[in-house]
Amino acid sequence: MPTFAAYIPIIEAAVTPGTLRVYGSYWNRIKERWGERRLDEPTATEIAGLVELTKQNRVQRRNGRGGNCAGEHMVAAFRCLYKFAVIDEYITAASNPAAKVAKPRRLPSNRRGLPAKQINELVDVANSTGNDPALDALIVRFHLETAARRAAALKLRLRDIDEEQCLLLLQEKGGVFRWQPASPTLIAHLLDHAQRRGCLEPDSRVLRNLNGKPITTRRYDGLWERCRKYIPWADRQQVATHWLRYTTLTFVERRFGLAVAQAYAGHETKNDAVTTTTYVRAGINEVAAALAALTGEPHPLAS
Repeated sequence: MPTFAAYIPIIEAAVTPGTLRVYGSYWNRIKERWGERRLDEPTATEIAGLVELTKQNRVQRRNGRGGNCAGEHMVAAFRCLYKFAVIDEYITAASNPAAKVAKPRRLPSNRRGLPAKQINELVDVANSTGNDPALDALIVRFHLETAARRAAALKLRLRDIDEEQCLLLLQEKGGVFRWQPASPTLIAHLLDHAQRRGCLEPDSRVLRNLNGKPITTRRYDGLWERCRKYIPWADRQQVATHWLRYTTLTFVERRFGLAVAQAYAGHETKNDAVTTTTYVRAGINEVAAALAALTGEPHPLAS
């Protein structure tokens, strides 16, 4: 029976980079506390105790919500680890202690679709600040048009741009590839950007910094830090890339229906229809509009 210190590196080599990015810090915490313990030693109660300790010792962020996310990720990290232990026949499914630990209840997201006025404020900051406004404006335009996740932009290759049909091949969560329509303007700007920044090989990443190197998540971090610096409401609500996805999908659902919004989001299965509704639920601006109609008084958020 292996110890946690011996088994976790084996698991880390077996999972995808995305899974490792999410669970890696939690597995490190398990190794720090229980590294020399065997996999079959901890009880469900001990695991629940470590989950609660993780919630209490979480990194304090302005948009934190009581540590629920940290607790949920710790339970998921344990379940992933023990799933492989069952596959490798170190333990049986019936004796899996992680399966007996309930995940903290997931709280509804505070993200919402933004009205045009607020989108324009974000675009203005992207287009007029920082060391590369042209790149930042292109990033914002890309996400507003495609509703893609950040990873899809980071992975976009020159071969993924179909100029003739105005399509982009997006690589998204779960290893999914899908073609997404894009405007001729966005296609032209992406190709021009690629040529100017030295993206010449078909498999080269398209979005690049001034030095010609492909962008990383740090580009996004800097962009949204500046937006939050110049726009008070964006700072209070901790606006970031995923808010653009909410904005576009809400726009599409309101005008073209849930089926089109589901396809636009890349949600393909029947169960994904429920996921789509997470993005397109009524936002605070629509509630404010209802209030204005009820009271007969204008409201600053009504649109």
